Amino acid sequence: MRSTVPANATPSDNRTLLAVCSAWLVSTLLGAPVYAVDFTPRVLDAHPGKVVYAVTIADINSDGADDIVCVTESRVLCYEAPDWRARVLLDGVTQTDNVCVAPLDIDRDGHVDLALGAGWPTQGGTIQWLSRGENIDDPWQLYPITSEPWTHRMRWADVLGKGEPQLVVSPLNASVHPGGVRLLALEIPGDPRVDRWKPTLLNSDLNRMHNHWCVAPDELGMPTVSNEQRPVTLTASVEGISVISPDPDAQHNYRRLTLLPGADGDEPSQRGVGEVKLGQLADGTKFLATIEPMHGTHAVVYLLQGALTDKSPERTVLTDKLLGGHAVWCADIDRDGSDEIVVGYRDANPAVGILLYDRQHDGSWTEQRVGNEVACEDLVVEDVNGDGWPDIIAGGRATHNLVLYLNRGGRTQPIREHE
Repeated sequence: MRSTVPANATPSDNRTLLAVCSAWLVSTLLGAPVYAVDFTPRVLDAHPGKVVYAVTIADINSDGADDIVCVTESRVLCYEAPDWRARVLLDGVTQTDNVCVAPLDIDRDGHVDLALGAGWPTQGGTIQWLSRGENIDDPWQLYPITSEPWTHRMRWADVLGKGEPQLVVSPLNASVHPGGVRLLALEIPGDPRVDRWKPTLLNSDLNRMHNHWCVAPDELGMPTVSNEQRPVTLTASVEGISVISPDPDAQHNYRRLTLLPGADGDEPSQRGVGEVKLGQLADGTKFLATIEPMHGTHAVVYLLQGALTDKSPERTVLTDKLLGGHAVWCADIDRDGSDEIVVGYRDANPAVGILLYDRQHDGSWTEQRVGNEVACEDLVVEDVNGDGWPDIIAGGRATHNLVLYLNRGGRTQPIREHE
């Protein structure tokens, strides 16, 4: 294959030509090519703060379209669809640093509110919620919920089976001594502005819990009592992946099942799991995608195949070359019926960025670099422009930025197959 470069070629032209040449070589050597997904990066904000700790999606202005919410050390911002104009919702009101956020209509008025975790890491772990005024231009009001030292992650899920979601909060480190991390479910009271949010302790014997994720029990193949389908909580900690679920032998109690150990090492920092998400292949097989250990080097996928019975899951290391692995998501990016795995890491090796893993028909996984614009602290996948193709939104630590990777649909140049 021979090619020439025009004298007026731009760097983008050169990169495209290089990709085509590389693709031809790979497809020639390996046979039938495997194609990449086409993304266009758009920097929504070059510097919303020192660290973009968390990103999420919510219809903040109640116009029927999802907006992008970003949390920095001292601010909460919204980027309104479709032009992504920035709006500051809160600035300098909470104990620094803000660290996590979860959207829900908390006061039941038909508009989205935000639960917010702040005081990270050693300022007391404050938990509060934010409510908009009569219209989107009015100042947002802050209402305290409680405090829990080392508050790090929060999700909404009806883990108590009350018919309304609770705020499930996980600190990173032990919040009460002696003991471990207090995984809590906080119930929304009748008047969330003034009434006490009742806490329920789900578990307190895990450590270094970097994240949690709530899923339906049948998604994991778990047996249920009386068709109980309230969500269970997957935890990523130094002990590995655990499932926190209702105890069938003790009403109102919760039990922990150790699902997978994760990374093995001599020191706590070398053991366990830092991130976990659940995905599904086209044939219905469920899988767990992880970062191991916390802030780790390995992206790993486990095909469950009855992992909660006697059959061990199939474990595949997607890469062992991450530095500061800090985010993972599962979604059908290319609309082939199977979820792909999106991985974000925040330390250069040699570049920071976002990786995409796609399972092939022969059981192998391909790796694609989505981009290196963001030293990824957090990411979320959602179709934000309504074209039917899931997009990636990522927030940066060292890069201090917020980046939207627009999924253009279809596939471009072939990429190499992951060994």
